[in-house]
Amino acid sequence: MPHESRNPLTRLDPNAPLVLDTRALGRRPGSSREEHLSVPAPENLGVEMVGVPESAALELDLRFEAVLEGVLVTGTATVPLRGECARCLDPIASTFEAEFQELFVYDDTRSGGNAADDELRLEGDLIDLEPVLRDAVVLALPLSPLCRDDCPGLCPDCGARLADVDPDHDHDAADPRWAALRGLADDTAPGPSDRGNGSSNGSRAPSDRRERKQEG
Repeated sequence: MPHESRNPLTRLDPNAPLVLDTRALGRRPGSSREEHLSVPAPENLGVEMVGVPESAALELDLRFEAVLEGVLVTGTATVPLRGECARCLDPIASTFEAEFQELFVYDDTRSGGNAADDELRLEGDLIDLEPVLRDAVVLALPLSPLCRDDCPGLCPDCGARLADVDPDHDHDAADPRWAALRGLADDTAPGPSDRGNGSSNGSRAPSDRRERKQEG
């Protein structure tokens, strides 16, 4: 009697793009085959600022190897990326390659029954490659993608792209911490009437000296 798996298995759809059939290997350890596939991307394949557009073509180069415990899948996924720069918010478009390798254990053997909770299992001869592909792509993506390594970002005052403006682009923004001192300086500055009184006093000084000379 085969050992039962500790986790109930969900039934896979054999027509799903990332559900693959390993029947050709015949469960013969040492047998292998290679396959190239072009499949549509699943939804939410990415992080907040960059990811693979849903239904975009994923190019998969796969190698399947039968081993005692199950099927070892090694592959490379070439995926298109779309997103925005974390500094200047410009659109980003590029191509990304992710490599992966995963062992799918047979579900009807003692190895499958004793597999750890985080190990993947075959369902009959079918494997679901989506969780493997998702981990390989998403975990390799940068959380803060850049349009280029030296992107200067945006001006914090006007929002202009610093890569497009003059090198001396600047804003003479007043520091609010000095506002009180400027107000105090304005209050103590002489007004027009004070300046007028000062000039009047200066014009009387020569006549006062002449009067004192005549008296002497």
